[in-house]
Amino acid sequence: MDLDAYVAAHRQDWERLEKLLGRARRPRRLSGPEVDELVDLYRRTATHLSVVQSAGRDAALIGRLSSLVARARGVVAGGRQAVWRDVARFLREDFPATVYRTRWWWLGATAGFLVVALSYGTWIAGSPEAQSAIASPEEIKQLVEQDFAGYYSSAPAQDFTSKVFTNNAYVAAQSILFGVLLGLPVLYVLYQNALNVGIAGGLLAANGRTGQFFGLILPHGMLELTAVFVACGLGLKLGWTVVDPGGRGRAQALAEEGRALVVGALGLCLVLLVSGIIEGFVTPSGLPTWARIGIGGIAEMVFLAWVFVLGRRAHNAGITGDLRNDLRGDVAPVELPILAAAEVAGH
Repeated sequence: MDLDAYVAAHRQDWERLEKLLGRARRPRRLSGPEVDELVDLYRRTATHLSVVQSAGRDAALIGRLSSLVARARGVVAGGRQAVWRDVARFLREDFPATVYRTRWWWLGATAGFLVVALSYGTWIAGSPEAQSAIASPEEIKQLVEQDFAGYYSSAPAQDFTSKVFTNNAYVAAQSILFGVLLGLPVLYVLYQNALNVGIAGGLLAANGRTGQFFGLILPHGMLELTAVFVACGLGLKLGWTVVDPGGRGRAQALAEEGRALVVGALGLCLVLLVSGIIEGFVTPSGLPTWARIGIGGIAEMVFLAWVFVLGRRAHNAGITGDLRNDLRGDVAPVELPILAAAEVAGH
């Protein structure tokens, strides 16, 4: 084949397709006949690409035609929405709907955490025997007078933020992934975190530093712990899905919940990043205690409004956090048991 002659014969088609594609990027810029022309040129250029590839002697031309065909396919077949729109939909609908839908699970995790942490903290604060069983008097003094407050300024703010974000993201990931094991490891992770907070709070309270404890914990801890509670709630919901798939096949139910958990995990990374920034830059700062706690309180209220306003609205619109239908795999039909089918027919 004379490649030069072939290019000369079809160059005008490719240039016209290039021009139409440029105009197609702007809304309502193509008329009906132009749309038909674009589809026809797309088909012809795809054929030209096949011919040129079979000749295989001009990599630049193959690359140009491949790009043209790919762009035209996106216009003709209807491409995906822009990435920023997907991100906006994720923040506005998918993540808050997932968190709202599982609210009773993470609110229950919150209540359990507070009961355990307050119980241990109260007991340790009032029991010298418990304190001596935890550590020696010298170690407790070191913790109370230096280590607890010094921890938050133990590294430059940006390095400390990165460290706590990584650690908290790891804890959240554990809480979510362990849900598949009937949620039992999730309860252990929750218990360990409550125990650590209770011990630290009890030891500081026993030495008259209750104000310091809450002054350093609350600025970042409100949002950070809420994110951990949400992660535990997601894990517990997944564990319960193993037990009770809710009228769906167990594999289908786990697939749906698992995809929604990915949405939850991605959203929690953002939440934990914010709490990490507060912990690295606000908690150890020289701001008054009321200002530091106020910043943490505002961040917490924004998160709760995000979930209970936008999340409730999205949940009521039927959004679960699962993939949209165009990205979700097909589900094979499942034959209902005779009893269940009869009940469905009766309704």
